[in-house]
Amino acid sequence: MTDFTRRGALGLVGAAAALPILGSPVLAGTKLNVGALRFTSHAASFVAFERGYFDAEGLDVEFKFFQAAQPMAVAIASGDADYAVTAISGGLVSLAEKGAAKVIGGALSEEPGIDGQKILASNAAYEAGLTSAKMLDGRSWAISQAGSSFHYMGSKISAAEGATVSFKPLQKVGAIIGALKSGQVDAWSIVPHIAKALAGGGAVKIIGNVADYLPNYQVTTVFTSADNAANKRGQTEAFLRAFSKGADDFNAALVDKTAGDEAAAEMVKLIHKYVYADKPLEKAGKSIRNGAMRINKNASLNMASVTDQIDWFKSEKLIKDSITVDTLVDPSYSEMM
Repeated sequence: MTDFTRRGALGLVGAAAALPILGSPVLAGTKLNVGALRFTSHAASFVAFERGYFDAEGLDVEFKFFQAAQPMAVAIASGDADYAVTAISGGLVSLAEKGAAKVIGGALSEEPGIDGQKILASNAAYEAGLTSAKMLDGRSWAISQAGSSFHYMGSKISAAEGATVSFKPLQKVGAIIGALKSGQVDAWSIVPHIAKALAGGGAVKIIGNVADYLPNYQVTTVFTSADNAANKRGQTEAFLRAFSKGADDFNAALVDKTAGDEAAAEMVKLIHKYVYADKPLEKAGKSIRNGAMRINKNASLNMASVTDQIDWFKSEKLIKDSITVDTLVDPSYSEMM
């Protein structure tokens, strides 16, 4: 986990500097730790940070970066992070059941017509016949932890194909990529900016699309502690307003492409500070554009998808049968789709 603290970012974007304080004056200078992964899919938070939307709400944001979803959920429960965006995991649901966390909105979504997450095969597995998801039977599938989004996707995809797969928990995305490249694991699914970069470099093969099996999948959610959701409503609403503005800018620039070429180029440059920052912009830019999936407007949440995920966790005995969607979600903050 690493930290990144904003220093004077209002001066970076003139339009943002002119924004009024939309939140309560009581929030002015409120310090927040926001959990994130260095993925294009977390761009709404990065945009809100860089363009002063958090500042305009009186929120002084510091990022805490993680390498997997479940540690981020633990950080929210412990108070090490205040808000975060991540996939629904068994760990997150269990923390919600204990009264430690609440989902307050939706973020990344699979959407018809928008290029989304890919199903990958190692080169070794591909050469041995794993040329499509229909050939998954008897193969291994990489996951970070049991109950992760990778586990959910792999289980749903293999079940749809009548395949039996073995799941290999490797803890971190970097470890999964290494195992896939070396042929220690056969298959995986991941957001397009990572999938296409790996395939373009010849390290793996793309053998399918997650959306073909999970249309309208609510990939990630916005969540916070149960205490923040229940007792810090003004702060939580301010966070969601700023986050939603960041999502609007991102969607206009790179998903709907209505903001124009210059805006798209500026968006890529902004995101590059956080995603593939170790690579030159000219090399990172294509991967960042490839990762431009829809981030839900106004943090709306696809409840049908959330319900399906909860039901899957129960079927796998990863959470208690008594847990319901209401255990996980506070529906008072965002539109429920």
